[in-house]
Amino acid sequence: MSTCTPETPTPRVLQFADRLDGRFALWSGPLMAPIHARLDAFGQDGFVDALYARTPALWSGDAGVQAKIANRLGWMTSPEWIVPFLPRITRFADEVRQSGVRDVVLLGMGGSSLAPEVIRSVMGVKEGWPAFHMLDSTDPASVLAVDAAIDLTRTIFILASKSGGTIEPNSMAAHFRARLEDARVGRWADHFVAITDEGTALHQRATADRYREIFVNPSDIGGRYSAVSFFGLVPAALMGHDAGASVDWARAMLWICGPGRPLGTNPAVLLGAAMAIGAQHGRDKLTLQTPPALTAFGLWVEQLVAESTGKSGKGVVPVVGESLGRLDEYGRDRVMVHLAYAGQQHPEAIDALRRLAANETPLIQIDLPEPEALGAEFVRWELATAVACVILGVNPFDEPNVQQAKDATKRLLEVHAREGRVPCPDGSLTVGGQPAAVSAAAKAALGGRPPDAFLSLLGAGDYLAVLAYLGPDVRLLAPLTRLRADVRARSRAATTVGYGPRYLHSTGQLHKGGADNGVFLVLSATATEDVPVPGEPFSFGVLELAQASGDFMSLDAAGRRALHVHLNRPDPRLIEEVCAALLAGI
Repeated sequence: MSTCTPETPTPRVLQFADRLDGRFALWSGPLMAPIHARLDAFGQDGFVDALYARTPALWSGDAGVQAKIANRLGWMTSPEWIVPFLPRITRFADEVRQSGVRDVVLLGMGGSSLAPEVIRSVMGVKEGWPAFHMLDSTDPASVLAVDAAIDLTRTIFILASKSGGTIEPNSMAAHFRARLEDARVGRWADHFVAITDEGTALHQRATADRYREIFVNPSDIGGRYSAVSFFGLVPAALMGHDAGASVDWARAMLWICGPGRPLGTNPAVLLGAAMAIGAQHGRDKLTLQTPPALTAFGLWVEQLVAESTGKSGKGVVPVVGESLGRLDEYGRDRVMVHLAYAGQQHPEAIDALRRLAANETPLIQIDLPEPEALGAEFVRWELATAVACVILGVNPFDEPNVQQAKDATKRLLEVHAREGRVPCPDGSLTVGGQPAAVSAAAKAALGGRPPDAFLSLLGAGDYLAVLAYLGPDVRLLAPLTRLRADVRARSRAATTVGYGPRYLHSTGQLHKGGADNGVFLVLSATATEDVPVPGEPFSFGVLELAQASGDFMSLDAAGRRALHVHLNRPDPRLIEEVCAALLAGI
């Protein structure tokens, strides 16, 4: 894999490139001068040529780090690498549909699952194709919801894991394998498909058990950069979509961002420069405004940007799913991005964003030609994130702090095996009547005040991250959505919501490795109905609680201002009481 773009693009690639051209606009206000200065420097250094030559020295001067980076740049050539495999992907999808499969369930975490979820949410499932479900949670209610939604004996499970050893998807797979065996379906492995790297434990197990199909991805493609590879395209084909079209949209974006393109109109370089230079000038809250149909794409961007940039005390904080507010509800720490389909922008949103731009808030506007152009958008943001990391001086392809929470979870599971309990808030402190625990940094900042005053710790340039270990009930989200709006109105702080354990594989890196400007509210709840994990001494509920408590411990160890509130049940009324108590303390 040595060529990022085709030497002679096909007519369809050129057609898509024409449709992408001119759909990016940047109003950068006070950032204009430093952005242009950076573009001038890039032009003198031959930056885009070096980027497309996959030059590790762009991100590090250390020879050892460069060697590791060189083994993480396969995403730049994956749109070309995947072309010969497209017939195989299509044949497999057709065979699954024709065999009478009614449901497809993707078992994954982070980069292995978010791109397929974007494709499902944005493009949907074509008529006549199996229903598509995504499970990326250890919450027992989430597992049970998938159980209830599928026809088990006519279901295909896609176990997607780059490393092959991630605890969440392996636990989910063990659950559904046991369900199939209990249903006496014959060969349970006929219902499983693996997507993983060469030689992983999953690859070996899937081969030994003779899974229905195994797709081996190149090992030089990192999880969060894997959208245009087997991880994204196999699920897309199973939804009835033309994987070849997705690839050609990706190739078209690579073409228009490549060498020879004027830097002042290069849509990936401009986006990356705005992200990074914004962060360097105190505008590190990259706020995506999208129509509802594109909300899931924001979650994919959140993972890509946060995990790539958030390290060495630096980072870009993606803010997604936040409603538009009044002009006076925003601090001077934002870069706004409006992403919508061409011709389907909401005038009110455009007016509000342009008022912010008139107030010197940088604004980026991106128009997608059509939903099928997601392949291009994946590539644009991957390139832009890599560019931003060059400017910030960080390695976009590692995640040095993610392991902290994994190690903490493992220790807590060992405690549970010995003592039959997971250490969590003991009730000596409470918020809204629920047991709470406060990190050392938050305790020092509170200065003797009760934990109800936790949100008063939000200062200029800070953001609130709500980290919710809750199930799929939409009623549980409503109080948190209101909390976000109220916190912004009272403090002008940006807010984010992440679901555990999903966020541990994305924004969790930023939380511990980025700048110390986050205030973290961890919410967990005792499961109403628990589910055992076959072959393990713990249940899904125990695993989820260990992950919540483990991440709180990791935030505490990193010196972050964090509060962990544990509910005795997942009840929206309890969440409302906790939120009310915290808001009263601002």
